[in-house]
Amino acid sequence: MIKCVLFDMDGVIVNTEPVGYKANQEMYKALGITVPDSVYNTFIGNSDKNIVAKLKDLYDIPLTHEELLEKQYEYYFKAFDTGYDVALLPGVKDLIIDLHANGVKLILASSASNIKIEKVFTRFGLHPYFDGKLSGEDFEFSKPHPAIYIEAVAQSGFAKEECIVIEDSTNGIKAAKAAGIYCIGYASGLSIQQDTCEADYIITDFSQLNSSKIKSLSVTAL
Repeated sequence: MIKCVLFDMDGVIVNTEPVGYKANQEMYKALGITVPDSVYNTFIGNSDKNIVAKLKDLYDIPLTHEELLEKQYEYYFKAFDTGYDVALLPGVKDLIIDLHANGVKLILASSASNIKIEKVFTRFGLHPYFDGKLSGEDFEFSKPHPAIYIEAVAQSGFAKEECIVIEDSTNGIKAAKAAGIYCIGYASGLSIQQDTCEADYIITDFSQLNSSKIKSLSVTAL
């Protein structure tokens, strides 16, 4: 029986990708660089510090890693704090409440920074429902590396066969599978060119899930 759900955040719980895209494009323009969507799409699911490292490798940016990370946060939080279109994905809070009320442990495993996670959880009242929150900034390697999901399982106190992941990005799904965890791919149509085909089960709407269905998933074959 499934006892714990490991949630990604951006693109699964909250639709921050349009805000992030807008903020990043404004920052790229200010830096005098052009990052095509084909490159930008590979960043999705990575931690901020790893995205900054990739930008420094790809482009001639006269800022240190720390300065560039600070600038990225500056643009992002300005867009987030003023963005009225930042919203929870349809039906996800109902699912979170249902899972929590029926004894399923919830752990966040997001590539987002701790401060981004805190802002989202505070804005949308999510703190009471989660037993743990892991940020990609605390790991050396980003998704698709499985480190964050391996640690999330360890913190859950359950076997990986008693956990599932809900992810929307190609990198996130690859990370879950590399950790040996059953993965539900959320194909909302909002994530930029993300391939969910490696997920074990794909949904397009959170109304397709509830606590009973998730608890009864059989993942012993993994």
